[in-house]
Amino acid sequence: MSQVSKNARDHHTSKFSSKELIVRRGQAFIVTFNGTEQPEQNLTFIAETGMVPNFFHRKTNAAFKESWSAVLQSTSSNSVSISISSPPNAVIGRYKLSVQTTSIGSSSPASLGTFVLLFNPWSSAECEEYVLEEFGIIFAGNKNHISSFGWNFGQFQGDILNICLSMLDRSLNYRQDPATDVSHRNDPKYLGRVLSAMVNANDDQGVLLGNWSGNYEGGKSPSSWTGSGEILQNWKKSGFKPVKYGQCWVFAAVLTTVALISLPTSKCLGIPTRTITNFSSAHDADGNLRVDEFYDASGNHLDRAADSIWNFHVWNESWFSRSDLDPSYSGWQVLDATPQEESGGIYQCGPASRNAIKEGDVDLDYDCPFVFAEVNADCMYWNYDPASGKKTLMFSESTVIGQFISTKAVGKDDRVDVTNDYKYEEEKQFPIKIPYTEYQQQLTTDNTIQVTALCHVEGGIQVLVQRDITLDNPAIDIQVLGEAKVNKEVDVEVIFTNPIDTEVMDCVLQVEGNDLLRGILEIDSALQNIYVGRLINRVQKLLNGVEMVNEKTGIK
Repeated sequence: MSQVSKNARDHHTSKFSSKELIVRRGQAFIVTFNGTEQPEQNLTFIAETGMVPNFFHRKTNAAFKESWSAVLQSTSSNSVSISISSPPNAVIGRYKLSVQTTSIGSSSPASLGTFVLLFNPWSSAECEEYVLEEFGIIFAGNKNHISSFGWNFGQFQGDILNICLSMLDRSLNYRQDPATDVSHRNDPKYLGRVLSAMVNANDDQGVLLGNWSGNYEGGKSPSSWTGSGEILQNWKKSGFKPVKYGQCWVFAAVLTTVALISLPTSKCLGIPTRTITNFSSAHDADGNLRVDEFYDASGNHLDRAADSIWNFHVWNESWFSRSDLDPSYSGWQVLDATPQEESGGIYQCGPASRNAIKEGDVDLDYDCPFVFAEVNADCMYWNYDPASGKKTLMFSESTVIGQFISTKAVGKDDRVDVTNDYKYEEEKQFPIKIPYTEYQQQLTTDNTIQVTALCHVEGGIQVLVQRDITLDNPAIDIQVLGEAKVNKEVDVEVIFTNPIDTEVMDCVLQVEGNDLLRGILEIDSALQNIYVGRLINRVQKLLNGVEMVNEKTGIK
């Protein structure tokens, strides 16, 4: 096995099609020199990324706090192996590696080639799913009918890695300030934000052009794409012109591929990344954490607000720490490449801490208010009078937004519901058993009772809840014993199930049937010596062998 293959195996990069050395930051890789050993030579290794530094132009040169290291690993008669380590927060991207050999009175630098440095998320089975798995499942449909379809992320195929790296070099940030941009490529939150802007083409000639019109002339319908590879390849072949067309799941799937390469957990760049589908997803256009819908006096919907509710919306979660926030906000971060609203002057969204969304900390970076509204906005329904301009609130709903938030299970194609990771339960139901002995005196003749509950909430708040409850009468099961014939007697069995743990006293069974009985038959249970037991749900026979005569044909 070659040294490149050994490094790829150790760094979990063997699946990449490229023959170039691909390693992960914070983990040593081995460089072997074959030839005559020169023990008196000093070797200095130089790793460079980004544009060629110009010391007279500050925007092309950046310095880093932590340094790389090179350690002699082993020697033999004809080879020397050097272990090279990058710091755990090194900038990711393509590097040029050179060595400077210094002997007595001479110095001779030489290029060794290039290598690609990726994020290093390795820890568990989740990384296998969210970094190495090339195929995935995306959920769609609506809250009442959730469907799914497969997607080929293809992060290891062809030159996808090179395309993803070129995406970073085509961003607005890089074009405006290359040195600063490159120096920030060690930060997953920075890269995630850049990539969420570059996947859509609204500001920076990014990858995908969105289209929700239903007319896809000049491109492909968003629903016809089945993988990220074709989209990224088309983007490169066209000279990096936007690919037509995409909608939310396509934007999210492409960002998954790019992030796995570029980010600590995106599939291609190395950041654990997964797609998330939110059903009944709010689009809060004005940032007031609610969705406003307007109707006229006839109930016709009016297009007065930019807010909307989507049947479903797909975004991404990437796993990384948030050095800019409290440690409790690290973990899964929401990134959304679908161009919905501008953030910082361009169409980008995130990273927004999922923990911050759940806790309602909407004042934190980045775009927490928008993501919070997607899963937890209130819906306000207004009556609007065009003549006077007056609007009147008809009603509001707080539970319709953000339902069945879904992602793919690890190692399986099953759906996993992560709604409770985004928000606390809107309401919780728990049974309270009220025995018959406590309500029998309050029961009206129409089986109605009023139940009042006083709830004490921490903080001194009290909530009073009242409900009118109507109880159903127990069902009576009637079974015909034998074949019913005209003018022939037939036995009928009547079965009653007592639902309460109390004896039923003074029972009367009343039987009536046209062309079956002459008049109304009333049977006093006491006369029939019928006893209803104390056991709940115990079936008791009230009458066995009532004789009926069917005088006419047909169903009775």
